[in-house]
Amino acid sequence: MCVRRCLVGLTFCTCYLASYLTNKYVLSVLKFTYPTLFQGWQTLIGGLLLHVSWKLGWAEINSTSRSDVSMWLPASVLFVGIIYAGSRALSKLAIPVFLTLHNVAEVIICGHQKCFRKEKTSPEKICSTLFLLAAAGCLPFNDPQFDPNGYFWAVIHLFCVGAYKIVQKSRKPNALSDIEQQYLNYMFSVVLLAVASHPTGDLFSVLDFPFLYFYRFHGSCCARSSQLACQYCCLI
Repeated sequence: MCVRRCLVGLTFCTCYLASYLTNKYVLSVLKFTYPTLFQGWQTLIGGLLLHVSWKLGWAEINSTSRSDVSMWLPASVLFVGIIYAGSRALSKLAIPVFLTLHNVAEVIICGHQKCFRKEKTSPEKICSTLFLLAAAGCLPFNDPQFDPNGYFWAVIHLFCVGAYKIVQKSRKPNALSDIEQQYLNYMFSVVLLAVASHPTGDLFSVLDFPFLYFYRFHGSCCARSSQLACQYCCLI
């Protein structure tokens, strides 16, 4: 049983890291910097995987009330901010830099728990958050490929991540399961990103993308879809 859990955890971590490598390849190497289309594709695939899993009985998604869905909408908006700003940041920053800034969201969560919810925080957790903050603060001075725009979007990304987790923890227990929350996030993201692709110019800019790279982009999206499938097999 322990070996199985270790293998599942290792598979999930491998797919998680591979997803960032795939996204970085598409955004930086292939220069497909159209986040509304790229993230729209990923959320569509993720939503379809969850929907199929639900219909096949592999995942449990209950019919939730409209009040629960409407109460979750702010979190879904933050989720769109996470993936959109994350794509912008990842296209300009190295993966270690991006992940370091991403982890700073824990500082926001810890600060909210300490200052607003008056929860007791262990000294170990306080020290770890301070180390994360210090590591992120030193990055701009030691980054040979420093890009102000990339750091700007990374800051927006980490604030959205922190706010999303705060909203998630503030929800009453058993209102929505983790899978139901993710399913709503995907459905809302697909709609919002599809609408946003026109005013952002992504819908028309993609027509200028070379056919060869466009083909490779779809190949990368298929690889990303396979990684999502592996992650859901680990979680479900």
